[in-house]
Amino acid sequence: MTLTPPHASGLKITSTLGPQLDALPTLPIGELWTLWDKHFKIRPPHPNRRQIEARLAYRLQEIELGGLNPNTRNLLADFGERLSKIKTSNRASTALLPGTVLIREFDGRDYQVTVATDGRLEMDGHKYPSLSAVAKHITGTQWSGPAFFGLNKGINK
Repeated sequence: MTLTPPHASGLKITSTLGPQLDALPTLPIGELWTLWDKHFKIRPPHPNRRQIEARLAYRLQEIELGGLNPNTRNLLADFGERLSKIKTSNRASTALLPGTVLIREFDGRDYQVTVATDGRLEMDGHKYPSLSAVAKHITGTQWSGPAFFGLNKGINK
């Protein structure tokens, strides 16, 4: 894995960030750990030098240039959880990819909900912020949206 310097990709680098990034591969491992401890609470369980350098480079850029917005960060985290072969979380994943269509029959009527690109849910020309809001609209009572649409394990109402 080769790290592309941000200044080579067109990002505007401040006068202090560029030298910091360029210095990472030449720092002794003890200095890398000192820098790591300054920016992170815990050390990785099975580190290697390239991982440490890459994570520190990201963190330094994040501080200087800003990080991902929360929606993008959550979307990427959800993709990682759902698509990784390594399962590390016990929480049920309810984030759905844009374009996903959920169909639920309730009181003799089929309801079709589509996930929009902005993450909201569309049904009958209206947009809703969550599956729970859709479920409440359909039933008139408070529901867990993932449970109502059968996305939770063992729940099929």
